[in-house]
Amino acid sequence: MTLEPAEGVAQAVVLYDGRLLLVDDGDGWALPSGTPGPAEPAEATAARVVYELTGYLVDGTEPLIPHDGTPADEVPAVVCQLLSETPSDGASLAPEQVRWAPIPETIEVALPAVVHEYLQGHTPV
Repeated sequence: MTLEPAEGVAQAVVLYDGRLLLVDDGDGWALPSGTPGPAEPAEATAARVVYELTGYLVDGTEPLIPHDGTPADEVPAVVCQLLSETPSDGASLAPEQVRWAPIPETIEVALPAVVHEYLQGHTPV
């Protein structure tokens, strides 16, 4: 796998115990997202943004690609593995601006189609 520099904005998809990490972006709940630094790949951007916003340490592991193979027409979304169950101090968002939403509740959240597709395979029965 080659890490390509991200363009625009990258979004982080962090799952833990059947829940998705969401942040209050001022317009409602959304995936943690941010702009990449120079030559920063989407995986690194996603991990950095999660840490800066929430204090959770994650590892950006893989970009989400639609199952039909068509290029994603949306902001890059990166699956991230949670590395710390407790956030560190210094997050830019207050605790009430960070939420672990049960996957069934995310159907109402405006997420990229590729993220909704990914979550369908992770919804607890």
